[in-house]
Amino acid sequence: MADSADQQEQPEQPGRPDGARARRLAAWHGSTRALTSLAVGERLGERLARLTADAAEVHDLDDWLDFYGDGVVEKLERRVADLLGMEAAAFFPTGTMAQQIALRCWAGRTGNPAVAVHPLSHLEMHERDAYLTVSGLRAVRPTSEPRLPTAEEIRELDEPFGTLALELPLRDAGFALPTWGELTAVVEAAREREAVVHFDGARLWECAPHFGRELSEIAALADSVYVSFYKSLDGISGAALAGPEALVEEAKAWRHRYGGQLFQQWPAALAALAGLDRELPRLPSYVAHAKVVARALDEAFTAAGVAWFRVHPHQPHIHQFQVWLPYPAADLDEAGLRLAEETRTTLFGRWWEPGPPGLAMTEVTVASSALEWTADDVAAAVAAFLERLPGSDRAVG
Repeated sequence: MADSADQQEQPEQPGRPDGARARRLAAWHGSTRALTSLAVGERLGERLARLTADAAEVHDLDDWLDFYGDGVVEKLERRVADLLGMEAAAFFPTGTMAQQIALRCWAGRTGNPAVAVHPLSHLEMHERDAYLTVSGLRAVRPTSEPRLPTAEEIRELDEPFGTLALELPLRDAGFALPTWGELTAVVEAAREREAVVHFDGARLWECAPHFGRELSEIAALADSVYVSFYKSLDGISGAALAGPEALVEEAKAWRHRYGGQLFQQWPAALAALAGLDRELPRLPSYVAHAKVVARALDEAFTAAGVAWFRVHPHQPHIHQFQVWLPYPAADLDEAGLRLAEETRTTLFGRWWEPGPPGLAMTEVTVASSALEWTADDVAAAVAAFLERLPGSDRAVG
């Protein structure tokens, strides 16, 4: 989702008519106002034009093209290492590759292939068990609660583990974060178990306001950190793994073996540098406004008399959060498309039914397009959205 791109553009559901994707993208593209930021809905020429305009601001365009990760890619790696206060960083084409290589390297160093990981983590939910099936690791699960594990749960794990992998924030639990005290206690508990700590920090960039700490101070708790460039930084693709220089050098060797040593990566690197310049300083304002938007949505659904709904977390921890409504996802998708087509306003992205049928969820990403939205704007858009729901009397009580 943003970054929600990984859900916004999943393959069409069976039985959906041809052209559904084209209609959706055209509706989003034609909107002049959008509450939730969508990483799709942009034409190739438009994205190329943006990259061209941004590139000159972040790198000397008289420089040579990068080949196998030199030049502009090396500049990006140094920038990330400095931001996170790490010795070194390596660019990866995907976060899935970066994650499993990091865990594989740590397993070799600790001599223990067991990874303590939450069952709702990205490693478990969205990577097709890559770290298990490709890298030969093994999972132990300290908790199944929809939150990060506690220090007590780490201490009470009934078997040893080599690495504790923490996703900050835990996306599928509603982009949930612990408090700073809880996070430091969990890390300390892992150290007591003689384990290393890896942060899945795909969205680490926007965690600083919640913790009230600099990125480097957050990253310093971990032995290695993965960060994404396309989720919150509006990049094209790519990720980085940061940590001790020896680990990063080994990770580069495995990157080559895994097929991640691409011939040219300069478009992704330039877009990432532009995102670090433009979006990273704005993220605190997005996080602050997400709280305004979440409260306005809650009040709007209450005023509309929706029988059951949930904005989760009630006070978002970052600039993303979940909205749950008691209608089929297909009906909510249709209402959203009609709203966009008829009023040129996009309120939500796509909806999903991850639980009981007829109870749907979407993820809201508050970015630059939402900053101008007031609580009254949100209320008016929600009312217009609900009016376009077929059979809206199906709300459950």
